[in-house]
Amino acid sequence: MCEAIIDALTFWSAGYTNVTAAFGVEGFTDDHLALIKASGVERVIIAFDRDAAGDAGAAKLAERLMAEGFGCYRLKLPHGLDANEYALKVTPASKSLGALIRAGEWLGNGKAPERAASPDLAAVVKPAPSLAAKEAVEAASEKLHPVSSLPAAVEPAAPALEIACEVSEAEIVFALGAVRYRVRGFDAKAAGVLKVNVLASSGEWFHVDTLDLYHAKARANYIARVAAELRVKEETVKADLGRVLLKLELLQAQADAPASSQDMSEADRRAALELLNAPDLLGRIVADFAACGVVGEETNKLVGYLAAVSRKLDTPLAVVIQSSSAAGKSSLMDAVLAFVPEEERIKYSAMTGQSLFYMGETNLKHKVLAICEEEGASRAAYALKLLQSDGELTIASTGKDAETGNLVTQEYRVEGPVSIMLTTTAIEIDEELLNRCLILTVDEGREQTEAIHRLQRQKRTLEGLKLKAQKEQLLNVHRNAQRLLKPLAVVNPFADQLTFLSDRTRTRRDHEKYLTLIDTIALLHQHQREIKTIAHAGETLAYIEVTLSDIEAANRIVHEVLGRSLDELPPVTRRVLDQIVEAVKASPLPRESVRFSRREVRSWTGQSDTQLKLHLSRLAELEYLLIHRAARGQGFEYELIYDGGSDDALHLSGLIDVEKLKYDAQRSGVNAERSAPGRGAVGPWSVGGRAAENPVNADGTRPRSNDRVNGAKTHICEQNNSECVVPYLHEARA
Repeated sequence: MCEAIIDALTFWSAGYTNVTAAFGVEGFTDDHLALIKASGVERVIIAFDRDAAGDAGAAKLAERLMAEGFGCYRLKLPHGLDANEYALKVTPASKSLGALIRAGEWLGNGKAPERAASPDLAAVVKPAPSLAAKEAVEAASEKLHPVSSLPAAVEPAAPALEIACEVSEAEIVFALGAVRYRVRGFDAKAAGVLKVNVLASSGEWFHVDTLDLYHAKARANYIARVAAELRVKEETVKADLGRVLLKLELLQAQADAPASSQDMSEADRRAALELLNAPDLLGRIVADFAACGVVGEETNKLVGYLAAVSRKLDTPLAVVIQSSSAAGKSSLMDAVLAFVPEEERIKYSAMTGQSLFYMGETNLKHKVLAICEEEGASRAAYALKLLQSDGELTIASTGKDAETGNLVTQEYRVEGPVSIMLTTTAIEIDEELLNRCLILTVDEGREQTEAIHRLQRQKRTLEGLKLKAQKEQLLNVHRNAQRLLKPLAVVNPFADQLTFLSDRTRTRRDHEKYLTLIDTIALLHQHQREIKTIAHAGETLAYIEVTLSDIEAANRIVHEVLGRSLDELPPVTRRVLDQIVEAVKASPLPRESVRFSRREVRSWTGQSDTQLKLHLSRLAELEYLLIHRAARGQGFEYELIYDGGSDDALHLSGLIDVEKLKYDAQRSGVNAERSAPGRGAVGPWSVGGRAAENPVNADGTRPRSNDRVNGAKTHICEQNNSECVVPYLHEARA
């Protein structure tokens, strides 16, 4: 008895046809019960999902069925998986599901019924002498599921023949009877491709050729040539080649099989869950980065980690790490990728223009795609933008029909979503890429450089050796923790109350980044949240909810990250301007009397002359600097006409104050435990009191409280400042 139709079809496809499905954990109906009774069923194995809702539903269903006289067992799937997910991860499904069925947990009182012996299918099915005969035998063996009085009455199909071989890095050797086969050029990661070099030898006779084992004509020709050269029967070579093909397919499947949460030891699982349940999880992540040898860059490290986790969402985040050469952008990206499970990250130095379209339909799905330099992906920029925006790529290409040889149109499709991570030294980033990504800039200040130097020296000490040994343990804990994260839906109960800057069109995408960041923080905390379920359209939907702490953490991050992205100056240019402002302030002369050359700015900032030319040119164009002819008419001098006001500090205006949300959540009438208010939340103005405390304008009108306080510095102060939203609070304070 499965929870969903897809799980029931999974059992059916694996050969276990005595299966049906409820309509969710609460979807077992009287019709189901009548069908089970009419079919003469004695035992029911409940294969609901292995989560809180599934366990509760299984216990409730077992109680009802046992009251009707049925024996009930619980299929012990790994935590967090359903039958379909398990069958996809542990192949072949006929064997993996059969093992679970036979290990079903008795849900009744007392001892479970004793098992009766079942016939051994391996003894019934004899090895096939050829590929065709083998396929016929395997097809027949799938129908030989014997019935016994056991809870696991169904046996899987006959196991595939064990094919012995010696696997090395360069070749694979099969010894099949009198003939020895040596296979070279095998690519375990190229699923669906078996173009290999095969040498068949027997004594002093041999035949070698390169062929595609999936090409029937090439295979038949090879069989005939080997039979003639080695003086053996074609049927023997045909059977041997079939075994070689099946073994190579199995090796490819094993290479493609990702590491999963059920492969963890119990100790690893406990350590990962301890991390995921840490009260200050975000702070723990930043601290673990420092323990792994990444100093400073707290916001950048955290954003990179969250972007990697967002791969499990339908619309992941993308990140571009920007800095000058040798500033540490690649080290930052490598540090973030080290926390991601190996099977869920792909890293390239460069990509050609069409390479993404031929990656394989699901090879990128819910993974992190990292490219070392944005310049190395310039030819693939169009595909990267589409993949980030649309979540998939499709291309129509011309190719030959395998049967007719005619040119035909072939369609290739690559599914997302995928979290993209790039690095770049470019000061000017492509505007379309900028709109789609979070831009992280590396700290190039002297204090950060000194911290890096201290760390580099520490690595040479005994303490550094200990930290190096501890690093891999920390990384393993984080990788396992990310494996335990399920791609759950995230519901934001505060979504309608959130606000965002809306003065330019690019904020349409930035707003989506903000919401995705909130969802990612909630997803990361899923083991600290209740997983809620709701029945909808015949399905059970599982989800977690966003909390105010998630929004508060996201606000802290976007003030720095998106506040910098929406600045009219690139981050590095903004840093140069700040350094110029500090240097001019240190001068005893008034600001308008200070003149400085590019050489002086180089000494203040440490920038190279080539980079500094670009920054100063941009500052002059945007009227932060004024250019003057030098005193002797040779060269130029600059004057700072920007006053360095605090209004230009990193800040993203328009975000709602979380304290207001907390206040609204506790207000009477909002919580069910409190009574409704006697009047509106924002009522009419009270009668004026003393004139000193409640003055009146010259025209007889009463001033609004937000005219008497420092409001937000944007046109949307009502959304950004709780003082503007609840004006009568200022009257009470007065």
